[in-house]
Amino acid sequence: MKLLPSCDAYAPLGSTLGGNLISESVLEVSDLTTRFNTQDGVVHAVNGVSFELRAGEFLGVVGESGSGKSVTMMSLLKLIPMPPGDIVGGEAMFEGADLLHLGREALRKVRGGKIGFIFQDPMTSLNPVLTIGKQLSEPLILHRNASKREAIERGTELLDLVGIPDAAQRMKAYPHELSGGMRQRVMIAMALACEPQVIIADEPTTALDVTIQAQIIETVRELREKLGTAVIWITHDLGVVAGLADRVIVMYGGEIVEQAPVNHLYAHPSHPYTQGLLESVPRLDQKGLELTSIPGQPPSLTAEPVGCSFAPRCKYAFDRCLTDNPTLTEIGDPVNEHLVKCWWNIAEGKERYER
Repeated sequence: MKLLPSCDAYAPLGSTLGGNLISESVLEVSDLTTRFNTQDGVVHAVNGVSFELRAGEFLGVVGESGSGKSVTMMSLLKLIPMPPGDIVGGEAMFEGADLLHLGREALRKVRGGKIGFIFQDPMTSLNPVLTIGKQLSEPLILHRNASKREAIERGTELLDLVGIPDAAQRMKAYPHELSGGMRQRVMIAMALACEPQVIIADEPTTALDVTIQAQIIETVRELREKLGTAVIWITHDLGVVAGLADRVIVMYGGEIVEQAPVNHLYAHPSHPYTQGLLESVPRLDQKGLELTSIPGQPPSLTAEPVGCSFAPRCKYAFDRCLTDNPTLTEIGDPVNEHLVKCWWNIAEGKERYER
C-alpha cells in the first residue's frame, strides 16, 4: 500500500502526519443533548454526552444497539433528520468553532473536507446511478478546488491506497458492480479524499464477512498510522476495539457510562454494564468458562431519565441507584484517565461515594 504523494493543495490544516500522536485535542464535545419528537413522545436519544478526541488518536465507542452511539456522532455534523431530530444543548468545538452552531455553508466545508464520515451500509450511502469516479471526485472538486482531471487522478490513487485492484477501471464502475467489501473500501477512500483531521466510522464492517472485516480493519489501521488521522470507530464488537483503539467510550441509554484507555478498561472494568459486555465475549485464554448475558432490556428512551439508566438490569443496584443519577467521575490513578458513571465500587464491593 503506498501513501498519497504530498501536495500542499491537499494538506489538511493543523494535521500531524507520519503517525506521530500528539496530546492536543482536535474535537471537544460538551454536554451534547439530542431529542427526537415522535408520535409516541419525545425520545431522549443522547443525554449530556461529553468527550474529547486527540490528534491522531483512535477512539472506540461501544455499546448495544440503541445506546446512542451513532446519533451522538451524527449530531456533531447535523446529519440526523431535523425534524424529527433536535439538538437541544451542548457544544462541539472544532478548530475554534462550535459545529452545532455553524451555518449550512460553513458546516458543508467541514463535512468531508475536515471531518470524514464512513457510514454503516455502503450500498445505501453510495449513489447507485453515479460512477465510483464521479462520487470520489466530488469532494476533491468541492473542498480542494481540484480540476476534473486532477480529481480523477487523485481518486484513482485513493482506490489504490485502500487496496482496490485495477483502480482506474473501478473508477468507471457503478456501486452495484462492486462487492460489499469493495464498496466499503470506496467509502473509506471517499472519507480520506481530502485528508481530514478526523474520520468517524459508524460500524463500517458490520455487514461484511469475517475475512473482509479483517482486511478493512487492517486498511484503516495502516492509513491511520501513515496519515496521522484521528479516528472515532463506532462498534458493538469488543474484539475490534481491543486491537485498534487507544481509548474506549462505553455508552448506555444515551449516556457515557465508562471511559478509559483500552488496556486499562479491559483489565479493570468498573461499570457493571462494561463488566457484563466483557463477560459475554468468548475468550480463548479462559477455556470452559461459561458466557453470561445481561438480563433485562435496554431502557425506554421515551421517558425522562431518573436515577441510573442501568439500575433495572444491574446486579449491584441499591436504593440510591433508582433515584440519583451518578456523574461521570475520574477514579483511580489520574494517569489512567479512567472515568465511570456508577454509585457502586465493583473492586471494593461497596458504595463509591458518601451520601
